[in-house]
Amino acid sequence: MLRARSFCFSVGAESGAGPGTAPSNDVSHASGRRGPGGSGIASLRRAAGPGAMAALGGDGLRLLSVSRPERQPESTALGGPGPGLCCWVSVFSCLSLACSYVGSLYVWKSELPRDHPAVIKRRFTSVLVVSSLSPLCVLLWRELTGIQPGTSLLTLMGFRLEGIFPAALLPLLLTMILFLGPLMQLSMDCPCDLADGLKVVLAPRSWARCLTDMRWLRNQVIAPLTEELVFRACMLPMLAPCTGLGPAVFTCPLFFGVAHFHHIFEQLRFRQSSVGSIFLSAAFQFSYTAVFGAYTAFLFIRTGHLIGPVLCHSFCNYMGFPAVCAALEHPQRRPLLAGYALGVGLFLLLLQPLTDPKLYGSLPLCVLLERAGDSEAPLCS
Repeated sequence: MLRARSFCFSVGAESGAGPGTAPSNDVSHASGRRGPGGSGIASLRRAAGPGAMAALGGDGLRLLSVSRPERQPESTALGGPGPGLCCWVSVFSCLSLACSYVGSLYVWKSELPRDHPAVIKRRFTSVLVVSSLSPLCVLLWRELTGIQPGTSLLTLMGFRLEGIFPAALLPLLLTMILFLGPLMQLSMDCPCDLADGLKVVLAPRSWARCLTDMRWLRNQVIAPLTEELVFRACMLPMLAPCTGLGPAVFTCPLFFGVAHFHHIFEQLRFRQSSVGSIFLSAAFQFSYTAVFGAYTAFLFIRTGHLIGPVLCHSFCNYMGFPAVCAALEHPQRRPLLAGYALGVGLFLLLLQPLTDPKLYGSLPLCVLLERAGDSEAPLCS
């Protein structure tokens, strides 16, 4: 279950009592502050004298202070939602976004499979519309909860210039290090050498061919951009005030993983495999996408940028899941497995240094939680 934080309860006010401000002590401040009941208590003190006040003791002081109502937190006075309501609004908003994203893929009725160019073009249109409107959901969430992030909406969603170059390069480099073994395997199995491969990659004709390939555009451009925008840039700012940054890293990918279950219906519809194999494949894909979603959520929080998760998503879509079984049967099995192990080891070693928030400037989500008084979020340092 999501743990409700007091942030949603107290950050709605811009002035007056700040987050965590306790009601003032009625007795100790009555003589120095004129408020409701304050002047009456001071007059009684002066008239009775210190001896009479001592005789009354603590009970007498409490009776005198009853005439002054306790000061309520300003967010409560303004009618702000409680923390439980804030969490429900956040979860419902994220669920609505996930359903809207997946539902947009099925507004077009067609008997053609999902990889057909005509189907891909239609889905491009609907998913781009939903993704473009997704920031409005964050805006509505902000109005319903009364949360004031302290930054612009686009900055909160990772669209900013500060630290953009390291945010684009370092997460991608880190992900390529993780895929060191698969990259070695790809180079071993490729018939061309490195020079020929670079010529193909840098050739304008190759890029022009890719840009006309609907499947390439879907897997490398549209899907990474729209999925990271909806499932990271929009959902994380809504979940973090409710759960905290750490739990949000693992909560947000659940929506992302469930969103991929829609492939089951298409596979069952076109009988691409047995029912058992389809559900087993769906369970594996859910696990893989959930782990990957946690990784890109971690990158989004630590860098404060959307570009890093998008590029890593595109790279992972190109590489696919590592072919570990093929590596075990490869003629050059030993160096290949050493590359797998080295990649994982270096990834774990460099994960914290290459995502150090100091490299990317102020982090919008950390600023959001600092306004709640949660200045010790572990992912912010």
